[in-house]
Amino acid sequence: MTMLTVYGDSISGNCLKVKFVCDRLAIPYRWVETSVLKAQTRTPEFLGMNPAGQVPVITLSDGRVLAQSNAIMLHLAEGSDLIPADAYERALMLQWLFWEQYSHETVIAVRRFHKAFLKKSDAEIDPTLLPKGERVLAVMEEHLAARSHFVGERLSLADIALVAYTRWGGEGGFNLPPHVQSWIRRIESELGLDHAA
Repeated sequence: MTMLTVYGDSISGNCLKVKFVCDRLAIPYRWVETSVLKAQTRTPEFLGMNPAGQVPVITLSDGRVLAQSNAIMLHLAEGSDLIPADAYERALMLQWLFWEQYSHETVIAVRRFHKAFLKKSDAEIDPTLLPKGERVLAVMEEHLAARSHFVGERLSLADIALVAYTRWGGEGGFNLPPHVQSWIRRIESELGLDHAA
């Protein structure tokens, strides 16, 4: 029997989002480790699946291919409790998914990658990333001040999308504010994850 195949890099929060959804919903899958640092996303075979040369990519049991982490999550979670049934709450979830890819991942994940994996000194990293990341975390902190989750007081794809890189924020040199830290531990617990140090 052919099952879902996930091409992902274990250092990537975008890839782990897909793993978190599969594990949470008990979707069977085969994980194919695909290293960005080793340029495994630049091979002719990989580019044949995703010309953008990015992970994650999934191949469905019928051979169809899907890329982009949040699109993959939405497809896999269709009909599950990770997507709110209420139309407005669903739109709020999408609001946070779009914000995560446009404003959050482009700062938190990028600074972590340069610092932790490319081993750049702070002086070599774009100086705008740290204050931008602090503003992103301040938005999250304010939102979480009176909430347990990002949407509807229960786990949704918004939490999964945002926790993937936020939990590693320290590796990017970011200080995580208190409500964000509590939320990270809550979501990690709900997903059955070890706490990211």
